[in-house]
Amino acid sequence: MSPLSLDLLRTFLAVYRTGSITAAAQTLGLSQPAVTAQVKTLEATLDRPLFDRLARGVAPTPAADELARRVAPGLDSLDEVVASELPSDEAVHLGGPAEFLSEVVMPMLAPLVRDGLRLRVTLGLSDDLLAGLAAGRLDLVLSTIRPRLRGVQSDPVYDEEFLLVAAPGAGPAEPLVAYAEDLPIVRRYWRSVFGRRPSMAAQVVMPDLRGVLSAVRAGMGVSVLPAYLCRRDLEAGTLVTLAEPEEPPINTGYLAVRSGARTRPAVGRVRDHLVRELRAVRSF
Repeated sequence: MSPLSLDLLRTFLAVYRTGSITAAAQTLGLSQPAVTAQVKTLEATLDRPLFDRLARGVAPTPAADELARRVAPGLDSLDEVVASELPSDEAVHLGGPAEFLSEVVMPMLAPLVRDGLRLRVTLGLSDDLLAGLAAGRLDLVLSTIRPRLRGVQSDPVYDEEFLLVAAPGAGPAEPLVAYAEDLPIVRRYWRSVFGRRPSMAAQVVMPDLRGVLSAVRAGMGVSVLPAYLCRRDLEAGTLVTLAEPEEPPINTGYLAVRSGARTRPAVGRVRDHLVRELRAVRSF
């Protein structure tokens, strides 16, 4: 058998780690048909199936598990060698939720940037960012869900605390302002604090928590927001809390890194700094 193409193996590893042809295509910058074709070519070359197609995504076969075990360390090491040949001021690619990175993380990284760190930031949803991390497009990801991708290591580093807030004088019967139509944050708060699902629908929907904050501040209605985002308004009296549960709902955030990538000096430096800074505060 002729030597296997590194491109085929990299594509295979991206599909293996993300569990999805679509996610692998997005993170590799390829079309979905191209990724499918490369996987089929590799399967034909090896004369064995590597993935079982599911309704959503793919599941690796035992042959895929064995192939990943054998090639992943070598490909990761090769990527590290290539990275080590880059200039010493190589950029670190960090992904995370727009609001948390903007309000909390960027100020924490200011000392490293002043000391010469080159930083590239990608904002988005955790699933998409983790797929990019597994495929090597990102170095570090702050995720609001526990990463469960192959080849990705993670540590719990902070807790988001959620509050039911409104403008002064408003009550719980005010219109609801939400991040999404299905009310993911509101539903979680209602179940945790009130023991039931919310019965109302959102009157205003804006897929940016900073926009939700602005709408609530302007008196459009009530919403559930992370404490870090509305703390200044609460202190200034431009927002008030409408409930005081003994244990406010929290969501744990994770700092994820691709296996082996943390040995790169710039990545390891940013990771260690964020772990230290986030855990020093812990609850936001």
